[in-house]
Amino acid sequence: MGNEKLQQQYDWAKEEYAQYGVNVDDVLKRLADVKISMHCWQGDDVTGFMNPDQELTGGISVTGNYPGAAHTPDQLRQDLEKAFSLIPGKHKVNLHAMYVDTDEPVDLDEIEPVHYVKWVDWAKAQGLGLDFNPTFFSHPNSEDGFTLSHPDKKIRDFWIEHGKRSRKVAAYFGEELGQTSVNNFWVPDGYKDNPIDRLAPRKRLMESLDTIFAEELDRKYTLDAVESKLFGLGAEAYTVGSHEFYMGYGITRNKLICLDAGHFHPTEVISNKLSSLSLFSDGILLHVSRPVRWDSDHVVIMDDELQEIGRELVRNDLLGKTHIGLDFFDATINRVAAWVIGTRNTLKALLKAMLEPTEYLRKIELDGDYTSRLALTEELKDFPFVAVWDYYCQMQNVPVREEWLKEVKDYEKNVLVKRSEEVIGIE
Repeated sequence: MGNEKLQQQYDWAKEEYAQYGVNVDDVLKRLADVKISMHCWQGDDVTGFMNPDQELTGGISVTGNYPGAAHTPDQLRQDLEKAFSLIPGKHKVNLHAMYVDTDEPVDLDEIEPVHYVKWVDWAKAQGLGLDFNPTFFSHPNSEDGFTLSHPDKKIRDFWIEHGKRSRKVAAYFGEELGQTSVNNFWVPDGYKDNPIDRLAPRKRLMESLDTIFAEELDRKYTLDAVESKLFGLGAEAYTVGSHEFYMGYGITRNKLICLDAGHFHPTEVISNKLSSLSLFSDGILLHVSRPVRWDSDHVVIMDDELQEIGRELVRNDLLGKTHIGLDFFDATINRVAAWVIGTRNTLKALLKAMLEPTEYLRKIELDGDYTSRLALTEELKDFPFVAVWDYYCQMQNVPVREEWLKEVKDYEKNVLVKRSEEVIGIE
């Protein structure tokens, strides 16, 4: 699409939105300030580089064998760079602890900032931030389904040490990059069938977390977050870290509470939780995912819930206290494309919400004019949002509309397929 046509469409869109007092130029400035934390584990199917032959555990399952999965940190960074070149704005990368980049063997209870120096150097060069996650799965000490709530103190101590060291790594990220690093704690602990004692594991988890968080770290550099889950594979009947557990823990310990779109009942949505949680917490961590019947971590699409999440964040002015990350993985499609689709859609949902005349809609609601509220919110769905999005992509020097897909296909042909052929030994 030519620049002149894009400008014409944008000018027309500005006029349409200006009828309701929306300054589209200002909206695009707001959107440019939003940072999405793009998860590294989409690029290698949650394998990591600490022990890539270790079976994937913790209730996590990745299906598919699309060519081109990253097998080294350099390959993963190369793929991330490609994805970011197709996504407007400057963002962050979300690392798991198992994505160390070091030549020395290291276990999870031994990690230090030095094992992630190459990631920090790369992030500096790319102008990106880094978030972090301790890895409480895919390890011999998690094989029976318990980590921080394990009845064996020796195993608990191993994971406690890992948690402590993870916090130091996250603080290092924040100090070096000048962007606060969110460090998110999720553990897969739970029972497949009904337990007798639901209380004791939760007490052990609480005590383990208290030990990990005992040292005060500068919140300028890192923020701790805790993430709940309804159930997982192998923990269908009981999850130690339930929503109620972490809601109570996060509020009483001044931690960010992570809401993952896939970690609740199949008919439960997180959009309706954001306003309530904002009243009682200093900040929120949001994991944008797409559950299909369960926590299946599908690539994020522009569905109703994603748009509703965007509206809640914008209408209630929550973007300043919400850290937005992605959490999905799909090995049935091009992994770079998955990143691009999910991240662009998340930004689109926020842009659509920013283009609403929120103050005007709030006024007619307070006036009791529910007819106008319904009529306008429906009509606004047909306003020329796409013209604004296209112009924003052009401004940010990334492909407009589906043009990005051609670049991904070229990258697949010239990089990803050749990478797969090298792995299986094809000359």
